Amino acid sequence: MTTDSGAIRQITVNRPDKLNALNAATIAALTQAFQAAEADPAVRVVVLTGAGAKAFVAGADIGEMADMGAMAGRDFGLRGQLLMRTIETLTKPVIARVNGFALGGGLELAMACHLRIAADTAKVGQPEINLGLIPGFGGTQRLLRLAGRAATLELCLLGAPISAARALELGIVNEVVTADALDARVQALAVQLANAAPLALRAILESVIHGGECALSEGLQFEGAQFGLMFATQDMREGTAAFVGKRKPSFSGR
Repeated sequence: MTTDSGAIRQITVNRPDKLNALNAATIAALTQAFQAAEADPAVRVVVLTGAGAKAFVAGADIGEMADMGAMAGRDFGLRGQLLMRTIETLTKPVIARVNGFALGGGLELAMACHLRIAADTAKVGQPEINLGLIPGFGGTQRLLRLAGRAATLELCLLGAPISAARALELGIVNEVVTADALDARVQALAVQLANAAPLALRAILESVIHGGECALSEGLQFEGAQFGLMFATQDMREGTAAFVGKRKPSFSGR
């Protein structure tokens, strides 16, 4: 389910009766929704959340997975990884509004987003070990990059959920707020990003994602090229002129 407010698009996983668990249909719909957000020039920021008060996404749909064979399981995992990669490589900032349980595929979904704001009541974890499984949508890799080896092994080997406060300590989420302040905080961040320079946002996202997957020397070259390109934009002229003129800039994305 998608709703727009100005340049901000909210994508909601809308299966509250299943705690927003990810089945094949939901993964396909989310992939299409993010592809549509990427293609829509009116969209500058995406907020991802789950319907209801209990869950962001409580995991993959175990009922659907239970009867899968090896090939079906592999295909399901690859479709989930495609969704996560689509989110991660979006050229517009994606904020995860973690309003409740973010377990298994739900934590993997949140980690693919660029910023994660969690309610203090949220719980996160990778409990796949309890089902005789491992994370299959990128959990072992993104968690490793966010929180380090010790925390990744703890969450994946023990399978126990942790509090939002602990997730903040480990660097899994960016910020924790009270549940009743979550909407206002996410909205404030989304508005801030929607008013920022779109081409610079894109260059930052691409530089960080690319740089995290290559050698430092290559990442620095990529960053340098992106930095130089910004000098050809109207947004850079507007930003510097606004700074000199002591006024707020108005960025056009050109």
